[in-house]
Amino acid sequence: MFVAVICDIADAGHKDSVFDYLKRYGFKETIENVFESTSISEKALMRLKWDIDKSTDFYDKIRFYQYPYEDTLVISCLQEKKWKKSVIKI
Repeated sequence: MFVAVICDIADAGHKDSVFDYLKRYGFKETIENVFESTSISEKALMRLKWDIDKSTDFYDKIRFYQYPYEDTLVISCLQEKKWKKSVIKI
């Protein structure tokens, strides 16, 4: 599964923590504040989201783009400390 993560993090400490988690889970920074992975499992991705949720606050925004996931594109967004998910059938 291909996963891209885009980060807009307000606090420098939160940014360091989130970037550290992304790198520990095998993501590579391809562009500033954009990370990609082609080898993360669903289970690891769920743990990563949970870890990131603990390390952020109301002002941080993070988007995950997952493809393919059951023949769909899934966009998960953490914004204002709430997760939202969009599923696009391909």
